[in-house]
Amino acid sequence: IFQSYNLLPVYSVFENVELPLILNKIDKDERRSMVEQAVESVGLTDKMASRPNMLSGGECQRTAIARAIVHQPALVLADEPTANLDAENSHHIMKILVQLNQELSTSFIFATHDEKIMAYLRRIIHLDDGEITEDENISNPKAGD
Repeated sequence: IFQSYNLLPVYSVFENVELPLILNKIDKDERRSMVEQAVESVGLTDKMASRPNMLSGGECQRTAIARAIVHQPALVLADEPTANLDAENSHHIMKILVQLNQELSTSFIFATHDEKIMAYLRRIIHLDDGEITEDENISNPKAGD
């Protein structure tokens, strides 16, 4: 997940999420089902036909998340996933990611400087010049409620 979304501007939400499945030669009917499930999981079912220029920043980021999780990967890397979002959208995005972690057992690795995001995490590893300076386990992370 990129902080700048990297959505194709001429593609709809559905098509942006579908693209990795096309590249992996997934059958059309299976693709449709997988895309619908991913888009529903980020709450954008009503925006499936919309192009990125018709979406808010939060909706673009949720589209990027849907694209990242459409294959139900074991691991997702996220570079500042809430950097361009207001506090409300940041909370919503993190709530979705926590839910996906719980429901799909998808692990997320975040590169972030945002202390508010860190409240949702179970483990925080601090790096300084490529060296681990601190590794902390969080006993009661925010659940995204």
